[in-house]
Amino acid sequence: MKKRTTIVTSLSMLGVILLAAGTAAFAADDEKSAREAAAQFYKALNIMFTGGLDPMKEVWSHSDDVTYMGPGGGFRVGWKQVLKDWEAQADMKLGGRVEPVDMQVIVGNDLAIIQNYEKGENKAQDGKTVTVSIRATNIFRKEKGEWKMISHHTDLLPHLNK
Repeated sequence: MKKRTTIVTSLSMLGVILLAAGTAAFAADDEKSAREAAAQFYKALNIMFTGGLDPMKEVWSHSDDVTYMGPGGGFRVGWKQVLKDWEAQADMKLGGRVEPVDMQVIVGNDLAIIQNYEKGENKAQDGKTVTVSIRATNIFRKEKGEWKMISHHTDLLPHLNK
């Protein structure tokens, strides 16, 4: 009986090890796909600076619970409000480019939180080049197997914008 118990215990432990390994591989795949979703957001953001909005519409969830707090202030809730803000920004055609720096990723079952700095340059409405230095938190949710942005929150870092 002791030998049988040892075998069952060993098989149970092996199952736990295999489950943990499978979970780790799944988590690594989710982190990779969440990072890819963030890269798509920044690609869409830079296209939006030229006036193009379609890629931004693709990366966002179109749900009523999405939120946006951009560097210009305000707090938008729901896809319709968020879209209006992105449309207004696209109309400004700021040009330039912003890239994520020092990205930190936390991935759960259906949510991913990505925090980073946004660094780059845009044009002000008077045509002058403006240095961009922003802290950002981006939250993605899995919808139908794809990561979709549900929140983008930024704040300016004035001491770095000089």
